[in-house]
Amino acid sequence: LGHFLSPRQKCFLFAVQEIFGYKTQGCHKALCIAGYILSCGALLLLFYWKPEWDVWANCIPCSLEEADVVLLRTTDEFQRYTRKKVTWIDLSALPLPDGSNSECPLVADKDSVINRAAKKPQLKVRCIQVQKIRYIWDFSVKQFKRVGSLEDSNTCHSIHHKFGAGLTREDQKIRQLVCGPNAIEVEIRPIWKLLFKEILNPFYVFQAFTLTLWLSQGYIEYSVAIIVLSIISVGLTVYDLRQQSTKLHDLVEEHNKVQVTVCMKREGCKELESRYLVPGDVFLLDRKKLSLPCDAVLIDGSCVVNEGMLTGESIPVTKTPLPLTESPMPWKTHSMEDYRRHVLFCGTEVIQTKPTGRGPVRAVVLQTGFNTAKGDLVRSILYPKPMNFQLYRDAFKFIIGLSKPVAEVVAMALLLLTVAVPPAIPAALTTGTVYAQRRLKKKKIFCITPQRINICGQINLVCFDKTGTLTEDGLDLWGVLPSEGSRFQEIHKFPSSTPLPWGPVCGAMASCHSLVVLDKKIQGDPLDLKMFEGTHWVTFISLTPKHVTSPFPNLLQAPVEGIAILHQFPFSSGLQRMSVVSQKIGEEQYDLYMKGAPEIVSSLCRQETVPADFLKELKTYTSQGFRVIALAHKVLTEHSSTCVSVLAPREEAESGLVFLGLLVMENRLKQETKPVLRELAAARIRSVMVTGDNLQTAVTVARSAEMIPKASKAIIIEASEPEGSTPASIAWQLAEDSKASTDSVQNNYMNKCLDGESCNYHFAMNGKSYQVLVKHFYSLLPKILVNATVFARMSPGQKSSLVEELQKLNKNCEAPLKVCVCVGGGNASPASFFCGFQALKMAHAGISLSEQEASVASPFTSQIPNIQCVPELIREGRAALVSSFAVVKYLTLYGLIQFVGTALLFWVSLQIFGNHQYLIQDVVITLLVCLTMSLTEAYPKLAPYRPPGQLISPPLLLSVVLNVCFTVTMQTCGFLLVKQQPWYVAHCSLGNQSVLATSPKGNGTSSAQSTVLSYEDTTLWPLTTINCIIVAFVFSKGKPFRKPIYTNYVFSVLLALQLAVCLFLFFADFDAVYRAGFGPSPLMLCHLTPQDVLLQNKHLWMLIKACFGYQSKSQYRKWQRMLQRDPNWPPVNTKDFAAKRMAEVYVNPSYEHGG
Repeated sequence: LGHFLSPRQKCFLFAVQEIFGYKTQGCHKALCIAGYILSCGALLLLFYWKPEWDVWANCIPCSLEEADVVLLRTTDEFQRYTRKKVTWIDLSALPLPDGSNSECPLVADKDSVINRAAKKPQLKVRCIQVQKIRYIWDFSVKQFKRVGSLEDSNTCHSIHHKFGAGLTREDQKIRQLVCGPNAIEVEIRPIWKLLFKEILNPFYVFQAFTLTLWLSQGYIEYSVAIIVLSIISVGLTVYDLRQQSTKLHDLVEEHNKVQVTVCMKREGCKELESRYLVPGDVFLLDRKKLSLPCDAVLIDGSCVVNEGMLTGESIPVTKTPLPLTESPMPWKTHSMEDYRRHVLFCGTEVIQTKPTGRGPVRAVVLQTGFNTAKGDLVRSILYPKPMNFQLYRDAFKFIIGLSKPVAEVVAMALLLLTVAVPPAIPAALTTGTVYAQRRLKKKKIFCITPQRINICGQINLVCFDKTGTLTEDGLDLWGVLPSEGSRFQEIHKFPSSTPLPWGPVCGAMASCHSLVVLDKKIQGDPLDLKMFEGTHWVTFISLTPKHVTSPFPNLLQAPVEGIAILHQFPFSSGLQRMSVVSQKIGEEQYDLYMKGAPEIVSSLCRQETVPADFLKELKTYTSQGFRVIALAHKVLTEHSSTCVSVLAPREEAESGLVFLGLLVMENRLKQETKPVLRELAAARIRSVMVTGDNLQTAVTVARSAEMIPKASKAIIIEASEPEGSTPASIAWQLAEDSKASTDSVQNNYMNKCLDGESCNYHFAMNGKSYQVLVKHFYSLLPKILVNATVFARMSPGQKSSLVEELQKLNKNCEAPLKVCVCVGGGNASPASFFCGFQALKMAHAGISLSEQEASVASPFTSQIPNIQCVPELIREGRAALVSSFAVVKYLTLYGLIQFVGTALLFWVSLQIFGNHQYLIQDVVITLLVCLTMSLTEAYPKLAPYRPPGQLISPPLLLSVVLNVCFTVTMQTCGFLLVKQQPWYVAHCSLGNQSVLATSPKGNGTSSAQSTVLSYEDTTLWPLTTINCIIVAFVFSKGKPFRKPIYTNYVFSVLLALQLAVCLFLFFADFDAVYRAGFGPSPLMLCHLTPQDVLLQNKHLWMLIKACFGYQSKSQYRKWQRMLQRDPNWPPVNTKDFAAKRMAEVYVNPSYEHGG
C-alpha cells in the first residue's frame, strides 16, 4: 500500500477525503482485460468490490496535475475508497469576453477560481465530480477546488459592487458550463440498475455459487426454494430503494423549475428558469410568495421567510440585507455566527418582502445545486455517514469463522461450506430493525436512518435542550420589573386587570419583536408573541414598507397613535440580543429598542442607568427558574438615524442605551419531564442540559427537574481568556449561597456508588467558559465533562463541539459512549435551530420534537411534544439490538448444527441429508423463526445496564461454545446409539447407487431395507431439527430488554407447531427405527439451565468480575476511578491559571499524583 499511496502524491480534499493521482497504462489495462476473460469475469467482479485494486492494477501513481484517474480515500476509521475519472470542460466554443485568451481574466470576478482553472490557450478546465459536487483544478495552488458558490473571501463591499449590478451574458454562460445547472437532481434509478447492483452484493454472489453447487448434486427442490427466497429478498430490497428514490426525487424536484426575474448587466431584467442561475446572479423578490431555488444573500430590502422545510417549524424568520461596509474582513467573518440572518436558504419560502426606497428587494445567488444548504441535507441522505457499529462487523467475523473448520474437510468441502452459511442472513439481520421502526411509527416517532435504531440500544448519555424540550414551548409572561432613575420600581404582574401603562417599557414590548401578520393572524417566535400580547396592542401591515403597531382601541387610550418599525436587527444567538428602529406615528423622533440576555443588554447601556442591585435582582428571579430578559431604549439623534437608514454597523447603533427593566417569563417544566429523567437516572443513563438560556436559570431548572439532586452540589466554572501578561484562568465556585466548605463537598463525594454512576457534585458552565476550556485547558476538559451537567449560553457551534467532545471521552473503547441529542423544534429562532442540526447529525441519535412527520436534518423526529420519546427510543433500540444478536447467534448455531450432522453422515457413509430435509430446516424452520423472533416487543422498564454491544464478548461466546458442545454431544450419542440397535443396517453410497449392508449385530428385514435408506440420517435429522427449535426458544429470552416470549403470540404458536410436528415424526411408530429416540424435555432443560443460571445472569458475571478484580477498560470509567481517588477533586472556591509555557495545558499536581 505504501508503494501506491506515496505521500508526495497525496493531498486533502476539503479535509474529508484524501485524493491520489494515477495515470492509466495501456499495457496494464491489456493484462487486466486478459485477466477478466481468463477468470470468466471473476476479476472484474473483484475490482467492482475493491475499486482501489482496480486503480492499482490498471494505473501507475503520478502527480494530480498529470492524473487522468484519481483515487479518493475517506479520512475516517473506515477508509473507504472511490475511483473517479478526471474530465475536461471545453470553454472554447462559448462567446468569451474580449481579451480572455490573453492574460485577462476569463470572468469579471478576478478572485474567482474559474480564472485560475482555465488552461490557456486551449480554454479547458479539468474537473471531477464527487458526491454530486464538482471540483475543478486550480493551476495556481495545484489542488482541486470546489465550484458552485461565491468565494468566501468576498467582503460585504465586494459583494455589493462586484455583483450588485448583475453578471454579463458571457459571464453567465461560462459559469453555467463550469458550475453546472442549479438543480438538486435526485435520479429515480432504473429498476435494472438497482437490481444489477443488488445481485452483485457479495452475499448474493456467494448464494449463486451455492445454488450452482447444490443443483449439481441433485438438490432441485431445495435449490428452487432458495432461488424463490432470494428473488423475494432482492425484489423487496429493490422496491424499497426505488420507493425511497422516488420520494426524495418528488421532495426536491419542485424547487428545480422556478421562474425568477434575473438582473443582467447592460441588458436589464428578464424572466429565467431557476436551473440556469449561477453564483453571482442578481434576482428580484417581489411581493408574491416564492420558493427559493438557491442560497442567496440579501443586498437590498428585507423579507420574511418560512424555513419550515429545513427546520421542521413554520416560524417566520426575518431576513435583513447585507450591510454595505468597507470592512476588509470576509463577509461571513464580519457578521460572525449570525451571517445567516442575511442568507435566504434554498427550499425555504419567501412569504413577505419589504423593499426599501432604493428599489425592489434584491439578492445575489450565493450557492447553487448541491452546494446549497438543502442540497447538503439531501446529500447527507444520499451518502449517509457510515456507522461504526460492532454488531455488523462481529456478524461478518462469525460468518467467516464458520468456514474455518469446513476447510479441513477434503471431500465435498465446498458443499459443506455452503451448509454452514444460512441463506436467511440478509433478511434476518434487518428484521429486528424493521419491526422496531414500525413500532416507533405507531408511537409517532419517525426515522429516516433505520440503521441507527440498534445504536439507540447502547445510548448512555442524553443531551437535552431546555426551552421547548424540558420546559413548555410557550413562555408565560409573569411580570415586568421596570427601572427608572437607576432604581427598580414596583413589579407589574400578569395577568392583570390594569393594562401596562404607556412608557418606554410598553414601547419596547410593543415594537421589539419579529412578529408578522400572515392571513390576518399574528405569527412568530412564541416569546415575542407572549410579550406582545401583554401590551394589549394590535398589529397590522400598512401599504408602506413599515411594520406598524397600535394600541387596542377598546382599552385605555395611549398618547400615541401607533409605532412604525422601520428597521430590524434580528435576534442573534451569538450576540444574544435583538433591536428595532422605530418611529411614533405623527412624530419625527426615532427610537431604538433592544431586548436580550440581561448580562449583554446591561453591558451596552450607560452604567449610570443600570440599577446598583441589578445582579441581585437578576439572581433572585433566575434562581427561581424564571427566564429573564432585559429591555433597553435609546433616542436616536439626527446623525444616528441617518446612519441607520444606510445600514450602519450594528455595534454603532446598539450603544449608549438607557436600561428600562427586566421582563420576567415563567417557563414551567413539562409534566412528563421529571418522570422521564427519573426513569433515565434509574437506568443509569446520564442526562445533560445544553441551552442558550441564562446559567443560573439553567441550574435552577436542572435542580427542579432533578438533573442535579437536592443533596448534590452545583459548582459553577468560570473561565477567562488571557489578558495581557495574565494567562487564561479558571475559577470554581459553588452555585448556592451555602456555608458548606470544600471539605464537606469532598466528603459527600466519597459517598458515591461503587460503580461510579452517581456523584454528589455537578459542574455547570456557560458557552464562553467552555470555549476557553477547549482553547486553553484542553487536558482538563475530559475531567470536567465526566461530571458536567449544565451548559448554558451555548451557541449552535459550541453545542456541536460539545457533542463531539463527549463522544471522545470513550472513543476506541470496548463500550464507547453513545450520545443522544434531543431538541425541541420551537425552542429558539429557526436560524439558531438550523445551526443546531450539526449537533443532531453528529450525535449517535438525534431527536427533533416537531409536528412534521419527518425532518431531513434529524435522524429521528418525534410528534410527541415532550421527552417521553427518549426512553421509548432507547427501549426499542435495546429490543432491536438484542433481537439482532439473538438472530445472529441462532443462525450461527443453526449453521453449526447442520454442519455437525452433515459432517457425521459424510464421515461415515459419504452421504448428507436429503433434499426435502434441508428444505424443511432452511425454509419451514429457520426462515420463519428469523422472521418472527424479532416480533417480541420492548420491555416497558429500562434496565439499569445496557445490552452487550458486541458479539465477541465472553457471555455471548460462551453461550455459542456451550451450545456447540451440547450439539456435538447429542448428535454423536444419537449417531453411535443407533448403530448399537439389533435392527441397524449400514448404508453405503457408491456413485449414484445406494447399497444396504447387514449389521453384524443383527439381521435386517426386507421391509426395513425397502423403507429405510439410512438409519443415521433418519436419526440425526429429527435431532438436529428439534435442536434448532430449542435453540430458537433459548435465544428468545425476554426480560430485561424484551417482553416474555409468550407475549410474541406468532412466534410462540409457530415454535409449538414446529416442535409438535418434529415430535410426531420423532415418536410416530412408522418403523422400528423410531424406537431409538431422545425426549425433548431433558434437551430443553439442558439448554435452559446454563443459559439462564450462568450465561444471562448479570449479577453472577458482576460477582465473577469482582472476584478476579476485573475493571472496565472504558476510558470513561477510568476517568471516574481516577477522579474518585483524587482527594483535591473537585476544586471549590479556587482559581487556577493556565501554564505559561504551554497555555493550552492545565496541570493539577494533586490530581496527577493521585492518579
